[in-house]
Amino acid sequence: MITKYFTKVSVKFNPFGPEAKGARLFLAALPSSLKKSCTINYEVLNSQSNKKPIIEVTYKDKKTLDVNPTSLNFNELSNLFDRHSRKLQLEESIQG
Repeated sequence: MITKYFTKVSVKFNPFGPEAKGARLFLAALPSSLKKSCTINYEVLNSQSNKKPIIEVTYKDKKTLDVNPTSLNFNELSNLFDRHSRKLQLEESIQG
């Protein structure tokens, strides 16, 4: 997963819900070096919570992607977030 262009990551999930595996794998895939340049927020929801599970990533170009981790597995999540990172990587290579 290309995390170089992330500026903010927010994850909300129920650890016992169907979204838990994808959300945990996503958090585990974030490198520890990203903590210096990116704000990482996570919230563990309980079964009585009214909040929806979500993974939200903000990129350096201020674009925000929101994904419901219930509907996607980790590979699909990774590909979705990498798609915009590749666009930014291409723009950076053209400019620089």
